[in-house]
Amino acid sequence: MLKKSYTKTGRKCRVTFKLPAGVQAETAALCGEFNAWDATATPMKRLKDGSFSATVFLPANQTYRFRYLLDGERWENDWQADEYVPNQYGSDDSVVVV
Repeated sequence: MLKKSYTKTGRKCRVTFKLPAGVQAETAALCGEFNAWDATATPMKRLKDGSFSATVFLPANQTYRFRYLLDGERWENDWQADEYVPNQYGSDDSVVVV
C-alpha cells in the first residue's frame, strides 16, 4: 500500500510503503530505482501487527520502479501500486507515480 504526501512546494513527495502482515516474512526491504535496488539501503520496520513500513522522500513529477525483498530471497510486488511494468527477469515491477 502506498500513502503519498507532497511538500508545500510540491517538489518532493513523502511516500510511505506498507506491506501487510499476510506476507509472512521475518524481514523486508524496499528496493527500487530511488535507491539503486540496494537491499540494505531501505530496510522496512516491522510493526506490532506483523506488517512492515518504510517512508522515503522522492522528487515529484517522476515514476519509480520498486519491489519488496522479503527475508533476503523472495521478491514481492505491491498489489496496490500505481502501475506495473515488465522487468528483464520475466516478472513485473511495481511503479509509484509521484
